[in-house]
Amino acid sequence: MTASMSVRARVRAELVEEIKAAARRQLAVEGAAALSLRAVAREVGLVSSAVYRYFPSRNDLLTALIIDAYNAVGLAAEAADGRCRKADIEKRWMVTCRAVRAWAGENMQEYGLVYGTPVPEYRAPQDTVAPATRVTAVLAGIIRDGLEFGLISDRSGDETIPRVVRGELASVRTFFGIAVPDDVIVRSLMAWTHLFGAISFELFGHRAGVVTDNDAFFDHEMRRMAHFVGIG
Repeated sequence: MTASMSVRARVRAELVEEIKAAARRQLAVEGAAALSLRAVAREVGLVSSAVYRYFPSRNDLLTALIIDAYNAVGLAAEAADGRCRKADIEKRWMVTCRAVRAWAGENMQEYGLVYGTPVPEYRAPQDTVAPATRVTAVLAGIIRDGLEFGLISDRSGDETIPRVVRGELASVRTFFGIAVPDDVIVRSLMAWTHLFGAISFELFGHRAGVVTDNDAFFDHEMRRMAHFVGIG
């Protein structure tokens, strides 16, 4: 009985992966807004009702793809950071940013799904939150370690942060797990935004004809962002 259930579970898992792979191919051609369970079913040779047993709706399938994408880019960031010495803060920052960019370049459709235009009539469920924070957690860990090693400068005397913004930083400070100065939090959020903005501009052609050596320009940007945060 156990062996039979194990075989059944493996077959189910393989079919789920086949359905998701077909959906990713459809994303590349049609885009997320046009994702169709019926079209996916046709590609994998199933009737629509069979696919609905695995993914009851298009949004359930989208959620699975989104979770996979967040986990994949998160794993790439974690692996890159994990290969560095803990105290080598600037190197950790740079290799993590490069790993996110490399993953995005190799998985452009999945990157677009999670960091591009929101899908109409789709609201991400709570299940996506933890995977979505994996890259952020790596960057936060680098900054946290930099502060603890005394390798990030604190410009907390900056009085330009609006009072309303300061009032919203408590939840971010909790995410960092230590008493991070307001200014470091704000600069970190700005650098995090710049990372994904830079990748998106490159991938979606907004720098075409302006930047020719994207590798060199990206490294320059991320090094400047590291220094902006206070690293180095």
